[in-house]
Amino acid sequence: MARLDRYRGCLLGGAAGDALGYPVEFDSRAAILSAYGPQGITDYVLMDGIAQISDDTQMTLFTANALLFADTRRRVGAPGGTIEGATAACYQDWLRTQQEPYPRPDGDYISWLAHVPELYHRRAPGNTCLTAIGQGAKGTIIHPINQSKGCGGIMRVAPIGLYTKHPEKAGLLAAQNAAMTHGHELGYIPAGMLGYCISTLSHEENTSLLTVIQSSMDWATRQFSTAKHLPELTTLVEQAVSLATSTLPDEEAIRTLGEGWVAEETFAIAVYCALKYERDFDQALIAAVNHDGDSDSTGAVTGNLLGASLGLSGIPQKYQHALELRKVILELADDLCHGCPVGYGQQPIIHVAGTPIPEPPAETSAAALWDTKYNTATYCPSSTNESR
Repeated sequence: MARLDRYRGCLLGGAAGDALGYPVEFDSRAAILSAYGPQGITDYVLMDGIAQISDDTQMTLFTANALLFADTRRRVGAPGGTIEGATAACYQDWLRTQQEPYPRPDGDYISWLAHVPELYHRRAPGNTCLTAIGQGAKGTIIHPINQSKGCGGIMRVAPIGLYTKHPEKAGLLAAQNAAMTHGHELGYIPAGMLGYCISTLSHEENTSLLTVIQSSMDWATRQFSTAKHLPELTTLVEQAVSLATSTLPDEEAIRTLGEGWVAEETFAIAVYCALKYERDFDQALIAAVNHDGDSDSTGAVTGNLLGASLGLSGIPQKYQHALELRKVILELADDLCHGCPVGYGQQPIIHVAGTPIPEPPAETSAAALWDTKYNTATYCPSSTNESR
């Protein structure tokens, strides 16, 4: 399978699970069944013809933007080339979309996503993320800023696995990312395991999902050998793996794993759903959102895992149509896959405003477009939701 297909599948799959679960995020399973029938919610709920994403996908997109901004700034030798610094700055951009109207009155941002009007909507952002980012998102694994283990760290880190082809490095970067806002061991270690899994699934061929999940547990045991709460996490994930081969109904299996409000439960539920329906994206997402808990986050992480495994070609069309910001999601997936154009940063980029210029060579044109996205943040997408 082409690597680009896996990248697109991972990001769009996560957004699909998020959008499917978002309307029932705070509903009990009983309430979901009462509203949507005995199978629960199985299709998007459309608002003005659009399946809305939540803060989970919003933050995932800003994570991707941060990685590409940092890489680009390093290439040109400009300030802002650290992943930590770029991520904190991009999360500040996201925070402003939750607090300010569009369009922004100033140019004080580093993310081109600041030009996307659909992102200027509060979609149930988590209090821990809002507070921690408002304080600068300065948490680290060594110096935690709180003891939160909410799922606001794990639900945004999938792009790190796509960005980094070495699973061990991806796992550590993902854990460090989550620790910026969530200081509990079980707030950032599951995020690291997800980053490890996404990196392996998106860059290696002929690797089973079960093998990848087991390898992520082995990695976490090595990387966080002194973590006090690690046994709780590995026990829960092992339980999810076992349940995936049982005959227990999905709702009962998921109930034994938790509700997904905290990161270890989010990851365990996603592992269960992805393994139980390894070749059936639709059934995996339906199982992942129809429970008493954080339906959009468990749906999103399930979609990330299976999307990276099956690729965009393995995602049913019903999840690809009407998805909010579909074009933006795929554009960022493509940029993560292709990376900086050849020669970027080795020749000056000429900025011309208001004056028609001849069409530049393809390489120069690609570099110029990249520059507007990940250096100057002046790129304004002409549209955001239509199919590609």
